Amino acid sequence: MTNILNPMAAGIDISSLDHYVAVSKQLYPGGVRVFKGFTEDLHKLAKWLVSLKVKTVAMESTGVYWYHLYTILLDYGLEVYLVNARAVKNVPGRKSDVSDAQWLQHLHACGLLNASFQPDNLTRSLRSYVRERKNIIRELSRQTQRMQKALEQMNIKLAKVINDIQGKTGRLIIEDILAGQRDPEKLVSHRDRRIKVSHKVLLKSLEGNWREEHLFCLRQAYAHYNFLTSQLNDCDLAIEKAIEQMEKDGKATDTLARDRVYKNQPGFNAKQHLYQVLGTDVTKIWGLKSVTALTIFSETGPDLKGKFPSEKQFLSWLNVVPNNKSSGGKLLSSRVPKKKNRAGQALREAANGLWNAKNPLGEYLRKKKARSGAGKVIVATARKIAVIYYKMVTEKVAFDPGIMINDQRIYWRKKLDSLEKTKLKIELQLYNYQ
Repeated sequence: MTNILNPMAAGIDISSLDHYVAVSKQLYPGGVRVFKGFTEDLHKLAKWLVSLKVKTVAMESTGVYWYHLYTILLDYGLEVYLVNARAVKNVPGRKSDVSDAQWLQHLHACGLLNASFQPDNLTRSLRSYVRERKNIIRELSRQTQRMQKALEQMNIKLAKVINDIQGKTGRLIIEDILAGQRDPEKLVSHRDRRIKVSHKVLLKSLEGNWREEHLFCLRQAYAHYNFLTSQLNDCDLAIEKAIEQMEKDGKATDTLARDRVYKNQPGFNAKQHLYQVLGTDVTKIWGLKSVTALTIFSETGPDLKGKFPSEKQFLSWLNVVPNNKSSGGKLLSSRVPKKKNRAGQALREAANGLWNAKNPLGEYLRKKKARSGAGKVIVATARKIAVIYYKMVTEKVAFDPGIMINDQRIYWRKKLDSLEKTKLKIELQLYNYQ
């Protein structure tokens, strides 16, 4: 007989309209009760569980339907386990909403479920802002592509001769075109002295076939781009305000210089705010820019040790370590699972930007690529960055590049010794053939 560890446990099968709640038949004779998904019914559900003296609840992370019920149950003082659907998908017998809820309740009562990571309310707010910011940047890229297409359809080769049509020169030229200017000589006068393309080539690129329908598309895309830019500024203000609320307990007093401003970078000193909250400058880690560090922080929060007591748990949640499966003493599989994790993806992007870097992480990427392939070595490098991040944040220590440099020095010394031994062997063979 299975040991019951949580007799006062409940399981909830979530859907968009109905929530099936299963409890022990000792608490409720029917075992399962159905509630609607409206806010009023969610409060009735929570009050019913409290009246039965239920202490802990398990539910699947189904779409976004779990969120409101999750927060309401927390408000009523219940312990809520949000579990991965993979852990409960093998329901015995005929599958239905009732059996799903009963199976959840049974597993939770037996202590067989692990709760998914959930951030605190401040981190959750920051995470929403940062995710929205990324969506806006993605949409900005789409509008830039629409502008490039409209220009190309008029045979304006502006996007071919300058790197970014949203730079100073590109924007002034586009604004002048939309204002009615068609003379290439006047359009080329907006050329900034830092533009590498010559005056002659830029002039030729601005001779086009002006079509009203394509000008209309260009005007629409440019207006949408400007609107999204204002939204991005508003989003940056909201992000800065959310981080400032976390800084009330910050103890760092040093002032850090702001990074060089690149395109789509935060409109505030993200490095300083992160240092104020975390107590260490994580942007010193190779490959970790301010916007990447902000993404990781918004997904994990400031209390990294409390949410992930060990480094292994943190790396597993980030999905940057292989999921080793073994049976009979043999390793069956060691693939990295395919699952969506924005913090892990940000670390992969940081690692991918180190291919030409002249530091130990860049050397590690280039050295391991031939043996393991680019995909695997990016994950391995992301894991190294994550280890450094976890140590810096949990122990409040500064980034020490000397440790990795010393490891590289030891590696190359061993490599040199190996090559010298190989050289001696080759010289001995040459001597024998004389």
